[in-house]
Amino acid sequence: MIIKSSKAIRNGYKDISELCKSTKEPVHLTVNGEGDLVVMNIVAFYEREKQLSIREQLLAVESDRLRGVSDIPARDVIAEGRAMLKALSVGATNE
Repeated sequence: MIIKSSKAIRNGYKDISELCKSTKEPVHLTVNGEGDLVVMNIVAFYEREKQLSIREQLLAVESDRLRGVSDIPARDVIAEGRAMLKALSVGATNE
């Protein structure tokens, strides 16, 4: 965990920005020794958000599985997707 005082961002924004980019870790900012803010590089933020979204989806699928909800075989999903793409391409040529 990287901890810096709030003075660090006031006096050296560029340094904090570079630290966030190079470590890809959040930087915890303190005021009078108490936690106040967390800053991080925007690319790392969106990567983390994507990971959290995937994790959330996996947990939902696992929850469904544990409750006995039946799944759809992959071959059926692929066949349905191909049929939809074919219908779209036929519709596009008729317009």
